[in-house]
Amino acid sequence: MSKVTQLLLIRHGEVEERYHHVFGGRIDMELSARGHEQARVMAAYLKSRPVDALYVSPMKRARATAEPIARALLREAVIAPDLHEVDFGAWTGLHWDEIHPRHGVSAFAWLDEFAAGRIPDAERPDAYAARVGRGLQAVLREQQGRSAAIVCHGGVIRMMLALLLRQPLAEMAKVQIEYASLTRVALHGERAEAQLVNFTPWRDLA
Repeated sequence: MSKVTQLLLIRHGEVEERYHHVFGGRIDMELSARGHEQARVMAAYLKSRPVDALYVSPMKRARATAEPIARALLREAVIAPDLHEVDFGAWTGLHWDEIHPRHGVSAFAWLDEFAAGRIPDAERPDAYAARVGRGLQAVLREQQGRSAAIVCHGGVIRMMLALLLRQPLAEMAKVQIEYASLTRVALHGERAEAQLVNFTPWRDLA
């Protein structure tokens, strides 16, 4: 029987306040002070758990989150270039409240709009799926039968879940992925099992 592959999908910590409730996407923003603290709490949580490898999106907010985790695990964070956040096109930099006046749809419907290709100038859904799938498969090839942590983005985690669980991307709108949250997926051969979703060890922070 082949060994189980464990994926620990970690969203980056809270970003700078000026980007709260903003479609950040390709904007290479920094973490807030709280985001750095969330990353330290995640690192402490993971320190005593078996993690064989650590991967990270090339974006600043993901790399800053991965830094204390890498120190805690005594492992180098490997840059995963295909796992950067989705490009929101014309929505990039807009606050949630600006979406309906400008584009006539609710910001809360963003995943439906993106999956249907209705966000102007955004990354194409098929291209996004191919990119994230390429990055995911690279990790799975290298870490088969092992445990790998991936620090990336909410949109990327939703796409990876859609691919792993063989569900439409729009269905992942039902899954909450908070800042500095951990979602664990076990792969038994071709079968994926979500064992933990949106776990936030920092929840008790003041």
